[in-house]
Amino acid sequence: MFDGMTPPLALGVATALVGAYLVGSVPWAYIIVRRVTGEDVTAHGSGNVGAMNVRRTTGSWAWFAVAMLADVVKGLVPVLVARIQAFGDVITPTGRLLADGALGPPSLVLVPMAAVAGVVLGHNYSLWMALIKRRFSRTGKGLATGAGALLAYDWRYFAVVLVVGLATIAITRYMMAGQVVAAVALPVTALVLRSPDWPFALAIGVLVYSAHHRRFVGMLRGREPKLYIDDHGPRG
Repeated sequence: MFDGMTPPLALGVATALVGAYLVGSVPWAYIIVRRVTGEDVTAHGSGNVGAMNVRRTTGSWAWFAVAMLADVVKGLVPVLVARIQAFGDVITPTGRLLADGALGPPSLVLVPMAAVAGVVLGHNYSLWMALIKRRFSRTGKGLATGAGALLAYDWRYFAVVLVVGLATIAITRYMMAGQVVAAVALPVTALVLRSPDWPFALAIGVLVYSAHHRRFVGMLRGREPKLYIDDHGPRG
């Protein structure tokens, strides 16, 4: 798929990965809850630095929406910047560009790929939260941030993942089920579309699923509450 990585490209990939990781690490949920209630969002609900935990901590759907939007934007912007850096196109689905051979050197796609991986890793393993807590651990599940990144990377992936995830939640009444099915839907969509970047879609799907694995198994064993929106239930 790729034709080798030149030093300038390697630098671009490294810059995209590190820059996106630092942006993805910004713990908006923690910041919002601290400003609104003075509390630590990680001491409530699932313990994650995510929008739903803002809802569980503040009891406000409005602050949930603010946190969700902030997480989506922090995923969207770094990938848009990476796409401009790589090939100057922010609209055409990346998978289609690859399939059409319209990217120039195919290895250029490594730049936006690095940005997608960086923001998701940053949200899930936040450097800033590690400095605040003085320990490095998983801080999120990367759903909203990953959705923003996918919207910038290939809007077709975003659309399918969003629809499938929400439909699954509506049918099963389990948010965990929707989150896991959405992660699985990503590589499946890439395969159905015959996108050359399906290995990357698979890797991101696995990354997101890995953050949900323990509680997903708990759901299968009947330990996950339906529509878990209040400050109680399983952590992690």
